[in-house]
Amino acid sequence: MTTATVSPAVQNSHTVQNSRAAAAAGESAASAGRPLAAVTGAEIQAPLIQGGQVRYANLDYGASAPALSVVSAYLNEILPFYASVHRGAGYASQLSTSVYENARNIVRDFVGGRPDDSVIFTRNTTDSLNLLAGCLPHTDGRLAGDVLYLDIEHHANLLPWQGVPHRSVVAAPTIAGTVEALRAELQEGRVSLLAVTGASNVTGEILPIGVLADLAHQYGARIVVDAAQLAPHRRIDISTDNVDYLAFSGHKLYAPFGSGVLIGRSDWLDAGTPHLAGGGAVREAKLDGVSWATGPARHEGGSPNVLGAATLARATQVIASLDQDRWHAHEAAIRSFLVEGLQKIDGITVHQIFSDTDPGTDTIGVVNFSVAGYDAGLVAAYLSAEHGVGLRDGRFCAHPLLKRLGLPSGSLRASFGVGSRLEDAERLLAGLEQLRRAGLGWDYVVDSGRWVPANDTRAYPHWAPNTPGTAGAAPCLDD
Repeated sequence: MTTATVSPAVQNSHTVQNSRAAAAAGESAASAGRPLAAVTGAEIQAPLIQGGQVRYANLDYGASAPALSVVSAYLNEILPFYASVHRGAGYASQLSTSVYENARNIVRDFVGGRPDDSVIFTRNTTDSLNLLAGCLPHTDGRLAGDVLYLDIEHHANLLPWQGVPHRSVVAAPTIAGTVEALRAELQEGRVSLLAVTGASNVTGEILPIGVLADLAHQYGARIVVDAAQLAPHRRIDISTDNVDYLAFSGHKLYAPFGSGVLIGRSDWLDAGTPHLAGGGAVREAKLDGVSWATGPARHEGGSPNVLGAATLARATQVIASLDQDRWHAHEAAIRSFLVEGLQKIDGITVHQIFSDTDPGTDTIGVVNFSVAGYDAGLVAAYLSAEHGVGLRDGRFCAHPLLKRLGLPSGSLRASFGVGSRLEDAERLLAGLEQLRRAGLGWDYVVDSGRWVPANDTRAYPHWAPNTPGTAGAAPCLDD
């Protein structure tokens, strides 16, 4: 394969990342041992299959992050005033409306949005991208151009585009080569939208979204960034990076109350198909016709998730207040420790997409790996039952990427964030070392498609009627 020339913009991107590496180098393992911010449930005890309990080591932030303690407190503060919004004259309704609408301004500021950008609250990132898919511009009844995306995308940024004219690009072995592969496809013409992830949900590798935005605009296309994984780990400025649309989820940004958001240029959104037809989305409804509203109301039919939007906004304020050098250094220290530890254990392989990424700098708190001779689901069940470690296994709603990585049956993913501590990674490594040295300490069986401990008699809270393995398993919950 011919090596692509690295553009100055990509070089500048890596210069910024290398400067962050210098900051990360000053973060010792001891300081990474403390959480950067308090999260709800940080001290919950997990029952072990062999008896006893241990503090739960949550290494599954990439699926759903725990709520920030500040966010939980804020929820309790506003919950008594929860009421319907927009059309209520009562005191509580007016307060709820104010909180809900102000949440748009807070979220817009968090991502450096332009004053006229629309901020639409949705259920999650998947919902946001599906909404945008219904707003792509048409000319003479046909889509104005194709949607272009990479083969490394999460299904949320893959499946919505398959219902419209689209083209996919195979990511090159390097980030620079991938940029050039996208350039070559854009040069072919007739692309209306470039849809890319900000950071891979599988490997944590970050793409240069500012570079890609400039590239898309150079060839007359717009860009949407799936920031579900990027937003909880890096500050984003869509004005500076010239990003047209951005989507992310509250449940990954320490506000797990079922809200997502789509932020971006209003012209496509105001002319697009209303995402959810219903009350509030119209100017006037008749028995056989309708005049749709513009602005966020066009796509937010029905009663909105007021508390979800409010807590998402509060979480962005907390994240925005973090010292970025300490934030990135804390995460990089844990990630470097974990990657180095995994690489020292015989039979464990750490996976990444690109050959020109440094795990300590231009990656978020996500590490993907596999254990030779063991099904990923079995390893995850073992770590949970015998060591109190929670992490993800499977194909992470990124089937084409897992196939590309040579992992068609899945792998393991450890993910962490501001509430994590070095001990979480230490516990994971200790469990894996014990597995390689002594094997499983318990018998495991497959129940409803998932590995679970055999003869599991552990007690669970009364409000959790189904013990692990008895309720079935959804094939993909990482949206």
